[in-house]
Amino acid sequence: MELKQIVPILRIFDEGKAKEFYLDFLGFTLDWEHQFEPDTPLYMQISKGNVRLHLSEHYGDSSPGSTIRIEMTGISELHKELMEKKYKYARPGLDKTPWESVECKINDPFGNKIVFCEF
Repeated sequence: MELKQIVPILRIFDEGKAKEFYLDFLGFTLDWEHQFEPDTPLYMQISKGNVRLHLSEHYGDSSPGSTIRIEMTGISELHKELMEKKYKYARPGLDKTPWESVECKINDPFGNKIVFCEF
């Protein structure tokens, strides 16, 4: 038996806001999207490097207010890149933690928190 990867599902409520935040601001790539038919909830996969996330408008797929942690290298470069975009709704900081990491915490428009961290 082999466990390969975890793919978090985050709840979203607005396709445009989700794409603005995750694609334009955070720099993820849209891999695919699915709807059973027009005017039904959207489900999509985005990725950046080795990280994949699923974003869902479907009731019951997950609860808003989730937190995910993404371990990475180059957090200072990520922070600089995000700050240069001057995104209207988030200007994240860099925090040194007592557990020897540097973290950049960002809330998405739907109440989910993404914590980028480097040890």
